[in-house]
Amino acid sequence: MFERPEAGGTVVLVSLDFGSPDYQDSLNELVLLTRSAGFKVAAVVEGRRSKPDAALFAGSGKVEEVAAAVQEHGAGLVIFNHELSPIQERNLERALQCRVLDRTALILDIFAQRARSGEGKLQVELAQLKHYATRLVRGWTHLERQRGGIGVRGGPGEKQIELDRRMLANRIRTIEAKLKKLEQSRAIQRRARNRGGVLSVSLVGYTNAGKSTLFNRLTRAGTYAADQLFATLDTTSRKLWLPEVGSVVLSDTVGFITQLPHGLVAAFHATLEETAKADLLLHVIDSASPNRDRQIEEVNKVLAEIGAQDVPQILVYNKCDLTGAAPDLVRDEYGKIAAVRLSARTGEGVDLLKQALEAFARAKQPKTEIQTEPVTDGME
Repeated sequence: MFERPEAGGTVVLVSLDFGSPDYQDSLNELVLLTRSAGFKVAAVVEGRRSKPDAALFAGSGKVEEVAAAVQEHGAGLVIFNHELSPIQERNLERALQCRVLDRTALILDIFAQRARSGEGKLQVELAQLKHYATRLVRGWTHLERQRGGIGVRGGPGEKQIELDRRMLANRIRTIEAKLKKLEQSRAIQRRARNRGGVLSVSLVGYTNAGKSTLFNRLTRAGTYAADQLFATLDTTSRKLWLPEVGSVVLSDTVGFITQLPHGLVAAFHATLEETAKADLLLHVIDSASPNRDRQIEEVNKVLAEIGAQDVPQILVYNKCDLTGAAPDLVRDEYGKIAAVRLSARTGEGVDLLKQALEAFARAKQPKTEIQTEPVTDGME
């Protein structure tokens, strides 16, 4: 079995164009993801196909090209910008003689590196276990040997792979039980806030749109913010004081991305439920990105997947300092604030966003109860 290369190791990327209009954007993201995981991109092998090859995904000729790049650069890892089946992954590792990851595994790897809270680590581990449960056979030649004798769990004749699968299934059940308890605790906190009439607002958006920077600007929370994909994983909540209406609870959440693994969405269900139960979503958008329309669409897809598609949104066009646009409020045909243009980095337009929050709070909760104690969601 090939080990994961150390951080800073060189990797070869493979990306095939199947005719998708978002192909180049997806490839650019793969490069950023790879660097976010701590690897150096030595080469990018591209190609066009009408459909994936059943055995090797890329076809034998393209795999030979990838093998040559691996040999030339001494790479210890190949990352595909696609989802590979367990059989394809195993066949590729045999052909390339190095570790192979698909896009899903790469994102899981980044999440594993970035998770800080106990719940975040459990959620990532759960997603990883479910992903690798179908890949237990990869490179493990001993798994086909029978293990028997006294004291062997499972009894004489049980295969090692069966033991491994049972241990993995037990660990999954243990993690799911722990996450269920944490979910119940969060539900109790949410009910307490609802009884107090406190408005709940969640920041959502594409990864690296500037959510954490805006969160820090609004709440002075000091949460980690960096110009990299998935800088924030663990949801953090703080009280935000608005003079006109009192306190609201503001939550910073994990960013979304194209092809966000379903296993991650499922594992982070308890955390993302805060978004689905929020009174308002601040959809933070990187207005300087040429792909902002697609990113908005991808975020809305994930919101629909977690049941948050009907939660009211205010669009926050961040990074106006990079576009040259002036801070501004945009209203819909009914006179309601639909969007805010600002810069979380410089602070320009942040007061306009506070005005928008106050207007929404007055309309929804004219008698919002004022509270001054800090609120967290148990994930810090």
